[in-house]
Amino acid sequence: MKMSKGQTGRRLLAVAVAGVALAACGTASAELGQPAPWEYKLQESATQVMDDITWFHNWLLITITIITLFVLALLTIVVLKFNAKANPVPSRTTHNTLIEVAWTLIPVLILVAIAIPSFKLLFLQLDIPKADLTVKVTGNQWNWTYAYPDDKIEFTSIMLSDEERAKRNPPPPRLLGVDNEMVVPVNKVVRIQTTGADVIHSFAVPAFGIKIDSIPGRLNETWFKATKLGVFYGQCSELCGKDHAFMPIVVRVVNDGDYAAWKKKQTAANPANALASAGAAAR
Repeated sequence: MKMSKGQTGRRLLAVAVAGVALAACGTASAELGQPAPWEYKLQESATQVMDDITWFHNWLLITITIITLFVLALLTIVVLKFNAKANPVPSRTTHNTLIEVAWTLIPVLILVAIAIPSFKLLFLQLDIPKADLTVKVTGNQWNWTYAYPDDKIEFTSIMLSDEERAKRNPPPPRLLGVDNEMVVPVNKVVRIQTTGADVIHSFAVPAFGIKIDSIPGRLNETWFKATKLGVFYGQCSELCGKDHAFMPIVVRVVNDGDYAAWKKKQTAANPANALASAGAAAR
């Protein structure tokens, strides 16, 4: 049946509204600590460092937008006021000392204003406070090994296949779920020491505001203090071979009681963890 232009317009409008509603629903229903459908902003923060990163990002975006609009306004004025039709006799001005000083000094002041909070943020990220827990993270082709040297625990975390995901209730996100999660207590300073077993990897968890290279023969450090309970996802962020896209990072943040129970379960399930961790520390 042939539709009129009005019916066609209403049909297109309905489809557009449904699409926006679906996108909004997907964003609203997304769990904390993982990507959301149609996401246009940074992931929701779970640490103070990520709070500061989000603030700096938003402030810088506003600053850049204001500068862009100002430059656009100047260009528009130049095009409209100084074109050949509006100015048949062009000005022969060669320079203007005040303007030249202004367009040199103002950008310098803007860069200084950007640099000060930037340096503060870098210091906050790199100045590791006294740690409550240390986790050594080793990047492998293509999975992660986590060692808790203080608790003599060590295990490897491998991405779940679609068949393995289907057996979990609820199933974890596709390409992000793993068989063994890194578990840490809430509101505790966790020091991450990371290295690579073969090539360069990169340990990154967006909700924590951390991203650091795992380099063979070198031990890099970063830290986080998760302030929210939940499961947080990350991925290797350095191209490391054919299965680079299939080595996710999963961090489960739990309360102190659940963390103590998890440690006890890990030791009971694999008493060899103590020997493995001792051997890794010796190496």
